[in-house]
Amino acid sequence: MTLDRLSGARTHSRVCQLPDILCDKKFLSAGGEKPLLVFNDTKVRKARIYAFNEKTGAKLEFLLLNDINGDGLLWKVMAKRARRRRTTDVYIFTADSQEQIKAVVSGFEDEYILLKFDTPINDAWLERNGHVPLPPYIKRKDAPSDTERYQTVYARQTGSTAAPTAGLHFTKEILDAFDSRGIESVFITLHVGLGTFLPVRSENIEDHKMHSEFFFIDDNSAVKIEEAKKAGRKIVAVGTTSVRTLESAWTDGKLKRGENSTSIFIYPGYKFKAVDALFTNFHTPESTLLMLVSAFAGRELILESYKEAIKEGYRFFSYGDAMLIY
Repeated sequence: MTLDRLSGARTHSRVCQLPDILCDKKFLSAGGEKPLLVFNDTKVRKARIYAFNEKTGAKLEFLLLNDINGDGLLWKVMAKRARRRRTTDVYIFTADSQEQIKAVVSGFEDEYILLKFDTPINDAWLERNGHVPLPPYIKRKDAPSDTERYQTVYARQTGSTAAPTAGLHFTKEILDAFDSRGIESVFITLHVGLGTFLPVRSENIEDHKMHSEFFFIDDNSAVKIEEAKKAGRKIVAVGTTSVRTLESAWTDGKLKRGENSTSIFIYPGYKFKAVDALFTNFHTPESTLLMLVSAFAGRELILESYKEAIKEGYRFFSYGDAMLIY
């Protein structure tokens, strides 16, 4: 679905038509220059792992979120009924070598557990022993095909616990089509945490707390984005994670370079500084992502568009369809 946020006009297309759509006059600058696409090149790690309680033998699923010290020994993790766990609880993990790795609950941070391992858990270990962290509303175990399907074709920087799902629509052929039409692309990185997907429960929207996420923008990408913006070219963010990165890093016409973190919460009333158009999926109710797109296009227009999407048989959420808002 394409949505004109000024006129409210909607059309129905296919993602493979996007290279031609972005060559349309309405996406060109006053000087006739084509837009700049901004992608998030984060890579999903196989962060879901299983263990047994050393005392009871009960099986438990953990989702690794952050390597606290960068050495693979202390991780912030998510688990069901986390507060029922006790410090000094010991869990046993079996690696591909059949070697047993132990971890002890060393503390808590909000609703998360801090697990201290006796052997470093790194991305190479997770690639061999972990599972794809599919969203909880996908009621099945991960399959071998998810290793490829739940990953963008341009993923490079490992660190996410969820995919930047707007990017799942893009194939190498579509990216090549952008190149052949002279539509430039740049890549930035935001490692997606589960806090992005937590529903807003606060009665006062401003009381909702966003969890911090790591992002990185290299100098080459920053220069291209700044120059495009200065020239009046449209900045098309692929996914809400690209939006949050750009809006967090943008100050007075410049982008912060290097490693940073953001807990930005974008909801209606927010004034966008960097992003001119957004390619995104259809989001879950009460989510911060739905609030972000409502801030970009207007709540009523988004709800009307979602109703039309349902009528037209669109699929929602991570493996669903998409919309281009401009």
